[in-house]
Amino acid sequence: MIQQQIRPWEVLDDRVLEVMGEIRREVFVPDAYRGLAYADIEVPLGEGQVMLAPKVVGRLLQSLKVQLADRVLEVGTGSGYLSACLSRLGADVVSLEADPALAAAAQERLVGAGFDRIEVRAADALAGPTAGGPFNVIAVTGSVPATALLAVLEAQLAPAGRLFCILGRPPVMEAWLITRAAGGGLRRESLFETCIPALAHCPTAPAFVF
Repeated sequence: MIQQQIRPWEVLDDRVLEVMGEIRREVFVPDAYRGLAYADIEVPLGEGQVMLAPKVVGRLLQSLKVQLADRVLEVGTGSGYLSACLSRLGADVVSLEADPALAAAAQERLVGAGFDRIEVRAADALAGPTAGGPFNVIAVTGSVPATALLAVLEAQLAPAGRLFCILGRPPVMEAWLITRAAGGGLRRESLFETCIPALAHCPTAPAFVF
């Protein structure tokens, strides 16, 4: 997975590669897809949600530059795999999952695997501010059709905070890194093109304009 999928996708951060090599993806994959845990695919989790492909996880983690003691907000817990990676990089993680069943299952997996710096909450991240902010890092694991829908998350970025998101509509979407600049404004950087399912409970919006 590391050599054939992640490195070729320009993921060269040694800390990210080490963490992704250490954490057992099969622990976080539904039993029916256990044999595909390390494949270059999005693993279905049910209800239209997926576990992101390893190469996308790698680019996400590399772009966010997670530091020791960072406070992280993850939007869309899914299987809990990305939560585990963020925590292993040294962060305290608050992870929000709109589907209560997925949230409970992810929490159980994480506790069973010994991750004790992750708090999974059954909640809609776009409904309002999350208790425990502001956050140094925000990772959005589902696509969002327009930047206006991210306002509630951008407002929770600490100074120098970083937000990863994927914006747009099928068939082509774009990954972006949004950073809180020194003066309080936001700096936006385009990272790569991809296409992933929409964030759960995400409202529809007019055609994407950045």
